Amino acid sequence: MLASAGAPSLDAEEDVEIATYLAGEAIVRVRLHGRRDGPLVIAAGGISADRHVRAWWGGLAAPGAGLDLNQYCVLGFDFAPLADRRAPITPHVQAQLLLEALDKLGVAQAHGFVGASYGAMVGLALAELAPARVGRLVVISAAHRPSALASGWRGVQRRIVEQALAAGDGAAGLALARQLAMITYRSAEEFETRFDRAIGDDGRSDLDHYLVARGQAYANAVAARRWLCLSEAIDRFAVIPEKIAAPTTLVACPTDQLAPLKDMEEFATRLPRCAALKLLPSLYGHDAFLKETARLEPIIREALDG
Repeated sequence: MLASAGAPSLDAEEDVEIATYLAGEAIVRVRLHGRRDGPLVIAAGGISADRHVRAWWGGLAAPGAGLDLNQYCVLGFDFAPLADRRAPITPHVQAQLLLEALDKLGVAQAHGFVGASYGAMVGLALAELAPARVGRLVVISAAHRPSALASGWRGVQRRIVEQALAAGDGAAGLALARQLAMITYRSAEEFETRFDRAIGDDGRSDLDHYLVARGQAYANAVAARRWLCLSEAIDRFAVIPEKIAAPTTLVACPTDQLAPLKDMEEFATRLPRCAALKLLPSLYGHDAFLKETARLEPIIREALDG
């Protein structure tokens, strides 16, 4: 629980910078949302997420929602590296940086960690490194190790960006890599129902135009070398399930191509304190954690209250 002077502020948000030199970073940048004197819950999403939890997970991080800002102090954080550089970061290094933040904030134990995709890997790394610092875990769309197929897709994406950087146009490479990534984030069922795929006079279908637009938007917002670092970090991830002591709720989408259901099921059988394996059927595949917030809300609420 964080100390709070006077009545807790439910609307104002606060950035906190913590000096550290882990992985060459000068600071750890976190943001506190919600009730300052409430139990602290860490929230983290995919590699595109940041400390502004209410911006990218607003359906869940809001007063009265699953990450109830009337009840909890929700901590969001920026993944290292902050600068556009390539460094050998892992989810365990991100977890070490979080431990620095918890120490600075005077938090002996986070009430919970709610993570999806890469953020869930960081939560698992934190629970493995420092079991006493995490009260409970909600792990969405991440198993104890990356799947081989997902690692193969990411490797191709990185080589596209590397070649583009060598040619002097990293942004173009990142845009193309993001197009490929979007195909892996969503399900075949969604693409079949959403796009008619007829080729126009320009040689592109509606699906092509969608992917090109998503790729360009991403390249306009994300730095290529930093993206390479975070993509590699996913494939450097592994935890030993038997070392995760916190009660853990797993959430799996059956159409998720990156965190296959069979991997999530294996993970559940090996966790010492698996509270539940919840299925979240969705057309959105790996992106279900962003698109199905209304259905995730009761799962998160139950896990944090349990």
